[in-house]
Amino acid sequence: MKIALQRVQYMPRELKLGVLYVAEEFGAAAHLCPCGCGSKIRTPLGPTEWNLEETDSGPTLYPSIGNWQQACQSHYWIYEGEIKWADKWTTEEITASRRGEGRRRRAHYGALDRQSGPVRKLWRRIKKVFKR
Repeated sequence: MKIALQRVQYMPRELKLGVLYVAEEFGAAAHLCPCGCGSKIRTPLGPTEWNLEETDSGPTLYPSIGNWQQACQSHYWIYEGEIKWADKWTTEEITASRRGEGRRRRAHYGALDRQSGPVRKLWRRIKKVFKR
């Protein structure tokens, strides 16, 4: 299955199968699950989340996408505009992956807390806004 990139300002209410919608201003991507179940899959973009690469062949989104909260439990990659199916994961693999994600987030944002100078000031301001 092929998937095309469509840049948008806001996510459309209705998504089309085979389209990866990206709203870069909001650091978000969305698409319909390629298994055909109709689930809307949202992937945040950022240093501790998913990364988007645009190639001549089509979009690449990594790491893999695991729809663990969906009934289909689909697991796949979007690579150069194609869906590449991956093995299903066990409950233990999903749990281990989530723990790893948490560790990466804590390490990334903890490093920002330890920064000095203008980066640290900006990060502290951002944190204050979200604590309100």
